Amino acid sequence: MRPEGFREISAEALFPAVRSTHPPRILILFGSLRERSFSRFCAEEAARILVRFGAEVRMFDPQGLPLVDSVEPDHPKVAELRELVTWSEGMVWSSPERHGAMTGLMKTQIDWIPLSLGGVRPTQGKTLAVMQVCGGSQSFNTVNQLRILGRWMRLLTIPNQSSVAKAWDEFDESGRMKPSPYYDRIVDVMEELVKFTLLTRDVREHLVDRYSERVESRAELSRRVNQAKAT
Repeated sequence: MRPEGFREISAEALFPAVRSTHPPRILILFGSLRERSFSRFCAEEAARILVRFGAEVRMFDPQGLPLVDSVEPDHPKVAELRELVTWSEGMVWSSPERHGAMTGLMKTQIDWIPLSLGGVRPTQGKTLAVMQVCGGSQSFNTVNQLRILGRWMRLLTIPNQSSVAKAWDEFDESGRMKPSPYYDRIVDVMEELVKFTLLTRDVREHLVDRYSERVESRAELSRRVNQAKAT
């Protein structure tokens, strides 16, 4: 006997006959406000590459974004960020590594993204690519932290990632990235992001549909029905 809430895995739901044809919608966040921000330079290179792969790209400018909980969510910058997250089908997070971790600005942007917004989970099942820049030798502390946050936000974080060491030496005066294996890796990551987004965007709700939550929802519905009958 199957437990209540148990469902068969549907091939029809996982492989729909009709799929979306619009360009993948990708939102990019970066984690520094410096004039020569290498995390922003990486984000801009990623945007150019994504456009070449056929994506529609938007980049959020965090200048003026308040600290979390210091203002109401209807603050213009907070509302702008949340609207972009809702619009997107995938994201790129690009942060410097500072004191062995992502920057406070990067975390602030992520913390302003709610797990639920008007009954909808704005990040659930969407794709994510993570990148970091380092002032010295290569590190993976920040991308590892970003992966943890991505999992917490129920994002589908792709396997590949980018970490650019000695970032100050990887960009020219105009902020364009010099040819290098680091640039090639960013191309790899963006190509993979577009592929995963195209594969999953039409079935993302089905991919992350959880038995435990169905059971919980049934129990809550039953409780409300019984409560209504009692009154």
